[in-house]
Amino acid sequence: MKYIVSLMSAFLLLFGTAAVAQEPEATPVHAKWEFSAEKKAPGEFILKFKAKIDQGWKLMAASMGDDDPNTRIVFDSLSDSRAAIQALADVKAPLSAQEPLLDNMEIKYFENEAEVTATIKYNSDSIKNLRGNVTYFVLKGEEILPEEAPFTFVADAAGNLTGEEGGLKADAAIAERIDRKAVDLKNPVMKVGDIGKEGNSNPWLIFIFGVIGGLLALVTPCVFPMIPLTVSFFTKSAQDKKKGITSAVTYGFFIFLIYLAVSLPFHLLSSADPAIFNNISTNVWLNVIFFAVFVVFALSFFGLFEITLPSSLASKTDSKADKSSIIGIFFMALTLVVVSFSCTGPILGTLLASAGSAGSTNGAWMLTAGLAGFGVSLGLPFALFALFPNWLNSLPKSGGWLTSVKVVLGFIELALAVKFLSNADLVMHWGILHRETFFLIWIIIGLLTTLYLFGVIKFPHDSPIKKLGKVRIFFGILFAAFTLYLIPGITNTKYSRIKLMSGFAPPMSYSWYGNNAHENGAVEPDVMNDYFKALALAKEKNKPVMIDFTGWACVNCRNMEENVWTDPEVHSLIQDNFVLVSLYTDDRKKLPEEEQFKYTHAEGWSKKIVTVGDHWATFQRVNFINQSQPLYVLITPDEQLLTWPVAYEPDIQKYADWLKAGLEGWKKVNATATK
Repeated sequence: MKYIVSLMSAFLLLFGTAAVAQEPEATPVHAKWEFSAEKKAPGEFILKFKAKIDQGWKLMAASMGDDDPNTRIVFDSLSDSRAAIQALADVKAPLSAQEPLLDNMEIKYFENEAEVTATIKYNSDSIKNLRGNVTYFVLKGEEILPEEAPFTFVADAAGNLTGEEGGLKADAAIAERIDRKAVDLKNPVMKVGDIGKEGNSNPWLIFIFGVIGGLLALVTPCVFPMIPLTVSFFTKSAQDKKKGITSAVTYGFFIFLIYLAVSLPFHLLSSADPAIFNNISTNVWLNVIFFAVFVVFALSFFGLFEITLPSSLASKTDSKADKSSIIGIFFMALTLVVVSFSCTGPILGTLLASAGSAGSTNGAWMLTAGLAGFGVSLGLPFALFALFPNWLNSLPKSGGWLTSVKVVLGFIELALAVKFLSNADLVMHWGILHRETFFLIWIIIGLLTTLYLFGVIKFPHDSPIKKLGKVRIFFGILFAAFTLYLIPGITNTKYSRIKLMSGFAPPMSYSWYGNNAHENGAVEPDVMNDYFKALALAKEKNKPVMIDFTGWACVNCRNMEENVWTDPEVHSLIQDNFVLVSLYTDDRKKLPEEEQFKYTHAEGWSKKIVTVGDHWATFQRVNFINQSQPLYVLITPDEQLLTWPVAYEPDIQKYADWLKAGLEGWKKVNATATK
């Protein structure tokens, strides 16, 4: 388990990149491919992939091992069992040589030209199109590069296949469904609204969460014993008291600085795509990975094993800390950060995920704010205790209570893990974590935490409890009360709307009791996820359209729906006066193949439109210059903007006033039309 951080980094790189890729599919630079097919028998084909390789480059052979640089054919279409690959082979024998760049491993490769064949057999009598990519490695000198070439094999009426270059193509007709020329963002009918408002997260609120996380980290066994030891080291080893205090304060500042520096790479990522944090937070497999990682963290907190960073890293940083200089103090701070990871890692992971799930275009700043708060609360005590060394005498002694803190944090990690799994479940519509299931799991976790705090259940590494302390009793009662508070969440009653869990638990409609359950003031969309049907319905009913840019995993979208839309006045304004359409920007359902294409904006950026979420997220970005969710837009059936859009607005009266302004704009438009 000690390499968990490396694994997390790899997964973040892999799945985070997959989540945020907005560029056109990569065009092979060093190999040009041609595709053809030969019919071997009914339903069986030999697919041929011929490559012309740039001068001086080597293309790795298909006969190379799966764990080595190689050439492979990856079919997108095989997942639906329409065909199965039977064999992959090089047409001619490849060259071979020892490659110094790969530790003198013997490689098999081609120069100038190559041909690879894949024998496939359809699983039914129906011959369908095949799509996929040739993935391959090319090598020259000290460069070894992964590349890919998309392809499509098109089936005709006679049951033959014709190969052609694949990948998503530009489609002007479909692109018009995204770029709505009638929408004029600069000139709404009513000059009200606030499109620039980033309502998904308040950086100060995230900063406070970071401070709380740092305070939790302080009372863990990895950090708490270090406070008196470190402060005493600085104050006693220094030549004078002033220098000792200065060193301790510098040490605390470096702890803050190190955590702050962790957020810097995310600013570079966010500049690549304004939707990066929303894409990361709603990426299905990244959420599943976070679920698994948090379960691992919880089990570690329960004492089943210990998570540590590689010992070599800790040793290297510790060796640098021996220097009695400002550089040495920095490495002492870095050593604390590294060796305390087994306790701070889960808390930092929660902070990272929380900043990402904000889903706003300033997610990098949210992360910076959170890590700054974490660093402040973790580094400040070292400075304060150096300034006021007598305070050290008031600190409680290390002991079994620290182990109890870790176990409680373990239960909290389990509860957070369920949230990540819920995000993936909502986006993919798996149906495994309905609202009531979510609450039931949390109730069980809350009950187990309560029983642990009152000493009913124990872990093998726990110290014997002779008498329950006041603090333990207080937190036991607190967890018991919260658990009781959650119980109505599993019922189909008017009490099932748990306000403290709004936005955190699945939406009311995602229920054991069906989509029509929990009707306590909910506003259901007239048209779900189809903007053009909403326009048609609005023309038929002579009503304006209210667009709700939302997300299955959007916390503040649920807050608005469950706490603002349920207000009687707001509910009536929406339901009686607008055609409501909810457009889910994180919906991972794939569009029909004929609707998938590559959209290129006039400013030069491109995006692959493959899923429903891709379509509506790009639609929002192009027409309303905004990527945050929720975002609310009021337009006429002819797409004239009635007001400026608004984002997250928890003030019920302000939100109601904005809706009324939209209706005033609608009356003006109608009055003008009748003149």
